[in-house]
Amino acid sequence: QVQLVESGGDSVQSGGSLRLSCAVSPSPTSARCMAWFRQVPGKEREGVATIDGAGSTTYSDAVKGRFTISRDDAKETVYLQMNSLKPDDTAVYYCARRVVYYCSGAAGPSSFPYWGQGTQVTVSS
Repeated sequence: QVQLVESGGDSVQSGGSLRLSCAVSPSPTSARCMAWFRQVPGKEREGVATIDGAGSTTYSDAVKGRFTISRDDAKETVYLQMNSLKPDDTAVYYCARRVVYYCSGAAGPSSFPYWGQGTQVTVSS
C-alpha cells in the first residue's frame, strides 16, 4: 500500500517562505507522476504543481514563478518550495501520486488514487 506523508505546513506572514515535504513509501517517487494540490473550505481541491517521472514540471497560474516542485529520489520525497507567499495561498496542501509515469492527461484530483493527509499553510497579511 502506497503511503504519502506531508509535513512542513505552518503559519507565516505575507512574503514569507515555506517548504513542504511529502515522503512516499514504499514505491519510488521517480517512477510516477507526483503532484501538490490545495483546498480551502467550501472550494474544490485545486492543482498547484506536478512533476513526472522525467522531472518535467507544471504549475498553476496562481503559483507560477513563486512555487517550485522538486523531488529527491534517494530520499523518496517530493518537495514544494513556496516563496513570496500571499494570504490567498492559505489552504490545506495535499501530496498526491498517480499510477503512471506521466502527468499529462491527468484530469484533476480524480486522476490521483493516492493522497496524503494534508498539511495546513496559513499566510497572514
